[in-house]
Amino acid sequence: MVAISASSPAGAAAKPFYKILYVQVLIGIVLGALFGWLLPEYATNAWVKALGDGFVKLIKMLIAPIIFCTVVSGIAHISDARKVGRVGVKALVYFEIVSSFALVFGLVFGNLLRPGAGFTGHGDAAAVAGFEKQAGAHHAVDFVLDIIPDSVVGAFAKGDVLQVLLFAILFGFALMALGQRGKTILSLVDDLAHAVFGVINIVMKAAPIGAFGAMAFTVGKYGAHSLGNLLGLVATFYLTSALFIILILGSIARIAGFNIFKFLNYIKSELLIVLGTSSSESALPALMEKLERLGCSKPVVGLVVPTGYSFNLDGTNIYMTLATLFIAQALSVDLSFSQQMTILIVAMLTSKGASGVTGAGFITLAGTLAVVDPALVPGMAIVLGVDKFMSECRALTNIIGNGVATVVISWSEGELDRAKLKAALDRKVDVSDVRAGVSTG
Repeated sequence: MVAISASSPAGAAAKPFYKILYVQVLIGIVLGALFGWLLPEYATNAWVKALGDGFVKLIKMLIAPIIFCTVVSGIAHISDARKVGRVGVKALVYFEIVSSFALVFGLVFGNLLRPGAGFTGHGDAAAVAGFEKQAGAHHAVDFVLDIIPDSVVGAFAKGDVLQVLLFAILFGFALMALGQRGKTILSLVDDLAHAVFGVINIVMKAAPIGAFGAMAFTVGKYGAHSLGNLLGLVATFYLTSALFIILILGSIARIAGFNIFKFLNYIKSELLIVLGTSSSESALPALMEKLERLGCSKPVVGLVVPTGYSFNLDGTNIYMTLATLFIAQALSVDLSFSQQMTILIVAMLTSKGASGVTGAGFITLAGTLAVVDPALVPGMAIVLGVDKFMSECRALTNIIGNGVATVVISWSEGELDRAKLKAALDRKVDVSDVRAGVSTG
């Protein structure tokens, strides 16, 4: 099982700052931004981009085995199958409620701040044609059918989170039904999980390099000038997301008995990795491991986190409603109250339908605009230039929302270890390195 290791006692000597992962990642981000700004012609080199892309690929190759091992082990260790179903239903209900708050937040701040009013810029309409076509071809029925893999091996090969999750749930229930006969296989799965976490520890050492490459390429390619008149949209999005985290997620955290700011400090390494790579998936394995060390039960972590990556996209929801209003305001299209309510409903559905698709945030935006008012779809070209800058905020908000959700569901199930929670949030244990939380006992 994953536990707080005795090798990291509260009284251990402080680790030199330059050896702390989040410090290294932060340095990588700053150096990458400076390199991209000062030497954009070199920062946009394919090899620089490969540093960031390579790190993300290294993490993605571990997501499928981590989810499989965690979910199978969590379910198989439970004697009551009804508990698994209860946790799943509870998580989905929570996701829908909080996602609705996120959509409303984006709508409210879009109407209050009106970042698109008076916009006079132009976008490249041809550049968004692919996203528009992809959105039109992706339907809810396809989403449901895509959850079922053509083969088990195919699910792992593609790294499809929902397909792996489905097979893991079925496999876990099968081991549960086998009882004592399944103990050998369960022990093997547990040992495999420890080995995969060991691989994660090795891969995470490359995080600062990955963050450097991703940030250098982004700044070098897009530059500060690409914001132009769209700076208002970017600022509004970051402000809205920050207020959502502080007010909505902060209130939920307070009800569950923990402080949102201490929680953000606890997962800061993962947040910096997400910031550097613009991908919430890059921190998924480390987040799952840290949530277990925080006192969340293994079954809850295994079920809630992977499911949340498809059904609990708070940042994407805020982006969709806010960007839709921005485009309408930029094109001088007045949306009626009923149309804005339609945005809420459609965005809730499309955010699930494009899960796992490359460029999902932009694709879901295309789908939402097409339903609300087809005349708004060409306006996607306006925000294309700064979508990369907003993707970081989407990813950050998504991972924070899923982390909070896991703690809350564990608390509601009575499976949140308060002693571990307090020790971790109060920094009484060393949580700066993945190795500190992995034991073989």
